[in-house]
This record gives sequence, C-alpha cells and structure tokens, in this order.
Amino acid sequence: MAKKKKNTTQSRSGSVKVSRRRSTRSASPIAVGRLIVPAIVLLLLIAGIVYMAVSGYESATSSSFFRLTFVDVRGTERTSKDEITKVVTMSAERSGVWNADLAEIKVKLEKFPFVKTASVTRALPAGIRVNIIERVPAAVVKLASGYALVDNEGVILVPAKGNEKEFPFVLQGWDESKTEKAGPDNLARLKIYKKMVDESVQFDVAARIKEFNLANIRQPVAVVEDSGRSISVSLARDDLGRSLKTAIEALTGKGAKIRSINSVGVQPIIQYLDL
Repeated sequence: MAKKKKNTTQSRSGSVKVSRRRSTRSASPIAVGRLIVPAIVLLLLIAGIVYMAVSGYESATSSSFFRLTFVDVRGTERTSKDEITKVVTMSAERSGVWNADLAEIKVKLEKFPFVKTASVTRALPAGIRVNIIERVPAAVVKLASGYALVDNEGVILVPAKGNEKEFPFVLQGWDESKTEKAGPDNLARLKIYKKMVDESVQFDVAARIKEFNLANIRQPVAVVEDSGRSISVSLARDDLGRSLKTAIEALTGKGAKIRSINSVGVQPIIQYLDL
C-alpha cells in the first residue's frame, strides 16, 4: 500500500513538470512577436523622419535662397575673369551655391594655361569666391612648333605673342624630349637665361641680342646682329654681360667680315669669313 502511494506521488510530480515545459515553449513565439512588432514600427517611424529630413534639406538647399548671384574672382592677371566666372556659373547655376561641386570647379579652373592653383569657396548664401595663383612666365623659348612662354618650373604655357617686353630675346636649345634629363636641364637653362637678361640690361646690350642659345648648357652662345648679319658669340658663363659687351665692341661695324666670336677669355677671339 505504501509503495503505491509513493508511485502515485512521483507520477503527479512528473506530470506537473512536463506541463510547465509545454507552457513555456508555447509562450515563446508570442513574447518574440511582442518585441518584433514594436521594433518594426520604430524603424519605420525613424525611416520616415529621416526621409522627411532629407527631403526638407534638399528642398531647402536647392531653394532660391542659395541661387548663385555673384562670383568673386581674385588673383588674376593673365587669366580672364570672365572665363573663370563662366565656368563657375555653368557649374553652379542649377545646383545652387550650397550644392555646388567645388572640387569639380577647381579641377576645371586649373586647366587654364596660367592657373597654377585655384581655391574655390562658398560665400553663402548666394556667392562663390575664387582665389587664383597664376603661373608666371619666365622666358620665351623656341620650340619645334614655334615660340612659347614657359614658367619658372619649365611648364609650357601658351604661344608667345611677340610683344613680351620683359623678355628682350628668345631662348634657344630647349629640350622637348620626355627624358629624365630634360627637366633638370631645362630648369638650368631658365636660370642662365634669367641671368643673361639681367646682365644684358645692366651692360646695356639687351637690344643687340637676337637669340640666346643654350643647347649646350656649359657653353652659352648669344646671337647678335651687325652689318645685316647674324653672328654667334660664345660667352663666359660666369660673366655673361661683360663678355658680350666686349665682343660687341670688337665686332661693331665689322659684321660683314666676321663669322663668329669667342668671348670666353680675357680678350675676344674673332673668326673671320673666308673672303
């Protein structure tokens, strides 16, 4: 009798445990559902707020309040302000000042021959400001295609117009090849050319020079005119102006008889024509 009661008690206990497990399992999907539904609603609400914010932002930034009305251009001497203004206007008139792609405008402006760098900023609400740093011509050089202006970095800018007053004569011997040696050599040529310009003005012989040949950097040669002829004069690299002045004094009025002059030493050495 006692054993039967014990079995009955164990059976009831086991039945209660199974029932509790089943109750827990059946409640889990409901609990999960109660969490998911509010989360989805919250996400939809956030998405709606973001969409409204973005739409409102785009509407505000493209409004007439930010419509481009002026372009302020500074730092130009050889570059046309009108051309720069035209580029900025074409890029920003539809998007408005706020949405204008300043990086794209900068790239376009730096394609102008004399523009070295361009700084483009917004002048809110309705303007764009452009600050230009230009390339400065350093010489007129003779190329295979004709005469051109180059800057002090050796960058070929534009064809020379022939009225560049700051450059009284042309630089010959420019290396147009794309070798590693060409760049440094051309920079050396520009340095010697500038020295020649300064010293020829100092010794008052600039007007006599027709061309300045630096094909051989170690041996500068000035081409001068006398008696209707062009005469080559080899110059002392360390004393360009004085050696040229000495040579000109020796050949003046005798150009019809002289082939060339070497003025590297103390006294010019004259080579006469075979007459």
